Amino acid sequence: MKESEKCMEQRRREMVDALRCNGISNRKVLDAFLKVERHRFFPEDAIALAYDDGAYPIGFAQTISQPFTVAYMTTLLVERAPSGRVLEIGTGTGYQAAILEALGYSVFTVERIFELFQRAERLFARLGLSVACRYGDGTLGWKEEAPFDAIIVTAGAPEEPSPLKEQLAENGCMIIPVGDRRSQQMTVVQRVGEEFRKEEFQQFVFVPLIGSAGWNDIGKGNTD
Repeated sequence: MKESEKCMEQRRREMVDALRCNGISNRKVLDAFLKVERHRFFPEDAIALAYDDGAYPIGFAQTISQPFTVAYMTTLLVERAPSGRVLEIGTGTGYQAAILEALGYSVFTVERIFELFQRAERLFARLGLSVACRYGDGTLGWKEEAPFDAIIVTAGAPEEPSPLKEQLAENGCMIIPVGDRRSQQMTVVQRVGEEFRKEEFQQFVFVPLIGSAGWNDIGKGNTD
């Protein structure tokens, strides 16, 4: 193993130790974070920052979320939907999708920014990941592939988008940060028949979920 690879592996182990110290205890989630090489999702000039517990800008006013945030959302998902088909809204760098793929899910992901979509699709191919990508309005989901056992939304929404709720399978869950543009509360929506039950968790700050069932360009929530 090259020296730089050894260094990255050690940094990754330190990141996982930090996640454990911050309350992430699900062994499957921690193993996935050990397996997926986060530095592969960073630009060359920022690789040294890949295992810091912080968000990092990826262009187009978007970020790759800090490891704790990704682990927190993934844990909520794994505890409620341990297997099956997962739809991710907001591909970004592809890191969250890679974590889900490492956990054994069938992963579908939608990105609204074409350049990020192309970049992630190329990276998935280069890393040999079985992730289905789509370019489009993520707030509308991926109707042709529904229903999904879980949906994970990696941007802050003014409310839970109705199209996404309707694409959940029976007993399926959606993990989504909901609030205003300054902060959001991590929310779990579970489908029980035609009802949707909601749980609320910690506060986070995400980039806004832009789309016809999310925020529009001037910062107001759209309604269906």
